[in-house]
Amino acid sequence: MANERATANLAGPRSAQAWRIAELEREVRELRRTNTLLRTYVAQRLDAGPHHDTGRPRTPAPPAHPQETRRPAGERPPHRPAPHPAPASASARAVVLRCLGPIEAVVGGRPVDLGAPKQRALLALLASAVGRPVACDVLVEELWAGSPPPAALSSLHAYVANLRRVLEPHRAPRTRPTVLRTSGRGYLLERRSVDVDVDRFTERAALAWQLQDSGDPHGALRAFDQALALWRGPAYAEAADSACVRPDGARLQELRLSATEGRCAALLAAGAHEIAVADLEAFVQDHPLREYGCELLGLALYRAGRQAEALAVLRTHQRRLARELGIDPRPALQRLQQQILHHAPSLDLRPPLAAQL
Repeated sequence: MANERATANLAGPRSAQAWRIAELEREVRELRRTNTLLRTYVAQRLDAGPHHDTGRPRTPAPPAHPQETRRPAGERPPHRPAPHPAPASASARAVVLRCLGPIEAVVGGRPVDLGAPKQRALLALLASAVGRPVACDVLVEELWAGSPPPAALSSLHAYVANLRRVLEPHRAPRTRPTVLRTSGRGYLLERRSVDVDVDRFTERAALAWQLQDSGDPHGALRAFDQALALWRGPAYAEAADSACVRPDGARLQELRLSATEGRCAALLAAGAHEIAVADLEAFVQDHPLREYGCELLGLALYRAGRQAEALAVLRTHQRRLARELGIDPRPALQRLQQQILHHAPSLDLRPPLAAQL
């Protein structure tokens, strides 16, 4: 380009002016082409309708919660972690990333080989921040655990180049990547180009809670099962110990546990007490300090005709809280214990709201 300008200047003012006019005409053609593509994309989105993106309802807003003092036994506690909002569109995405376990990628409907461990860890790091750039310095620091070799930056660039070939196998040479892009002094995964299972999990979990609140335990149970089935291990497994991944990993694990409790609550609301007991006993054994899980187990045992075991579970939990944390159970558990002692009618299974209408 610099040589062309120099040649035009040497040829005289008229030639330089002609060159500038040609450049302006080229830029106008590019702008028109971009504008046409944008209008076509928007028209397709509008024609597709509000649910064309994922084939599933959009993430519903978390429902309002009653006050703790008025919450019936077995109802979800008010402080449930809020899921991330679902992405705007996933219909035309050729790249599917599975991050709820070891990192996996599906391109054009087929699994692809993501290469060496550090290359896989790099993709996990970028997936944990999809849509946001991650600086090269941060990536190097995390991939080599604070002790990068002299050639670390060159290795990072090589990993990025390899991943680009894997994620966009049909991209023409010398064209800009659309999935793993350069952004400033770092890289980012373009949210519009990838479908991440983290988004689908939070979407299905939020839908399940909405269905449960609306009195449809069977629909809630199906949605919870679909959400939990996406998990294959720790989120972003290859980079789970990374400082920049740990916060989102902890958030997702908390949401996973809450969804497991929600599924058990849906089982109780659907009348599947024995199944709920089996699932909750394993859950409480693994997470003994989670009070809502303990509350659900006490209620499930009571509805299964095992009053003594229900009381034993609640009293054991009370002693554990006092011994390990020096606190009393929250009011809902204390109230449940009294209701079980007095065979309160409010503990009996009530038909779902949808069945009453």
